[in-house]
Amino acid sequence: MEKLFSFDHLEKPVKVHLKNVYSSLAIALLLAAAGTYVNLIFNFALGGFLGMIVSIGLMMAIVMTPHSPQNTQKRLFYFWGFALLSGMSLGPLIQAVINIDPSIVPTAFMATGLIFVCFTLASLITNDRKFLYLGGLLMSGLSLLCLMSFINIFVGSRGMFEAELYLGLGIFCLFVLYDTQLIVEKARRGDYDYIWHSVDLFIDFIAIFRRLLVILANKEQNKKKRRD
Repeated sequence: MEKLFSFDHLEKPVKVHLKNVYSSLAIALLLAAAGTYVNLIFNFALGGFLGMIVSIGLMMAIVMTPHSPQNTQKRLFYFWGFALLSGMSLGPLIQAVINIDPSIVPTAFMATGLIFVCFTLASLITNDRKFLYLGGLLMSGLSLLCLMSFINIFVGSRGMFEAELYLGLGIFCLFVLYDTQLIVEKARRGDYDYIWHSVDLFIDFIAIFRRLLVILANKEQNKKKRRD
């Protein structure tokens, strides 16, 4: 087991890069939790159209600001702002879930963490690049999710909504495999932009967590309806 998880097949610069990526990701998740707390306690959230505009602006700022030692602090602030805003946008959903059953939130978070760690290790342990071939399939899956969401705006089908939830959960679980291996390969080719790589994994984590919240909340509501 020690040999298995030593990641001897990874070069030292890649290991250092991964350390930076996951450190930044951990800070971003703490900030997202703080944003959620602010929303729950003070009922303050930057959501809706304004929140979307700010989020897009912060993402574009990260992309358009060149990766360099001089810009590292600036890009980190953009990332932290994006993480904080993401937490605030989760606030209303988490409040609704708490009203159904408060235990769902820690359960969903622990399940998300377990899924994320397992898929990350599965990607890091392997010594080949087979998960990179998932890219085309995953992008097609995202297009299908967007199409289903758009159609369901007019159809309002409960079945389609649940299918989209479970399909999206599966897709973003696979994205953890794909993005992790892509980060390793980019680092091997000299791309050490750990901030943007952290953004990719942060989006995966939040997407999985959001879907697990809704799935578990729906199951609990169905249980209550059957009991009533």
